[in-house]
Amino acid sequence: MARKKGGSGKQAGEKKTKTADTRAKERPQAEKKGGRGGGLAEWMKSFGVAIVIFIIFRFFLIQTFVITSGSMENTLLVGDFLVVNKAAMGSRIPLTNVRIPGYAEPRRGDILVFDPPHEDTLILVKRLVGMPGDTVEMRDKALYVNGRPQHEPYVVTTRQPDYSDRAMLWQQEYLPGGPRDDYRPSRDTWGPIVIPSDRYFMLGDNRDSSLDGRTWGLLERWRLEGRVWAIYFSYNRGSFLPFPWIREIRWSRIGDRVR
Repeated sequence: MARKKGGSGKQAGEKKTKTADTRAKERPQAEKKGGRGGGLAEWMKSFGVAIVIFIIFRFFLIQTFVITSGSMENTLLVGDFLVVNKAAMGSRIPLTNVRIPGYAEPRRGDILVFDPPHEDTLILVKRLVGMPGDTVEMRDKALYVNGRPQHEPYVVTTRQPDYSDRAMLWQQEYLPGGPRDDYRPSRDTWGPIVIPSDRYFMLGDNRDSSLDGRTWGLLERWRLEGRVWAIYFSYNRGSFLPFPWIREIRWSRIGDRVR
């Protein structure tokens, strides 16, 4: 009986050893599974943080913009890629008209990106020339603000003949003496008009080839999206060479501040 008892103890000891060995083998597998799950969770967390940071930068701080027309030549050229400071003017929360206040107010001479009143699907870039309360007019291509001629070395004009445009008759509402039947504004000569509060007047630098505030009117403050800051890339989009974004890069414009 003693032998049997000893034998049973030996078998029990072997079972305990096997059980311990099995647990030791299973533990690394469990740890490996937990490690994989933890790694995926960390990756998802990092990805989510990156998405949040991107959304904050894209909608509230920085936006990029590409020039597709010549209305701001020669300040901005077709093929210029711009960095726009959205935080300065304040940002609109997507899908709402609620705005987060900016840290700066628009200034005369700023080059701004905005939603034009005549077409909600467009984003335009023009120069701010008229502030709330200003009296603005143009005499034979020369811009006057509050009776003073403006020094505009950046403006491009041509010898194209002037013409009248019925789309400019909106200006009658803002004439100092009220609407006049004999008011005939033209591309190069119009006004004076008085800009009301919370409205802004925008013009393109290429005055003879710009669809701007002369025709579509004044701009509300909430439509301003941001102030153009710099050119981060530029190439000749009008080139007939293959791969112009590689072969026709305007190296001298990259990094230029926009004024």
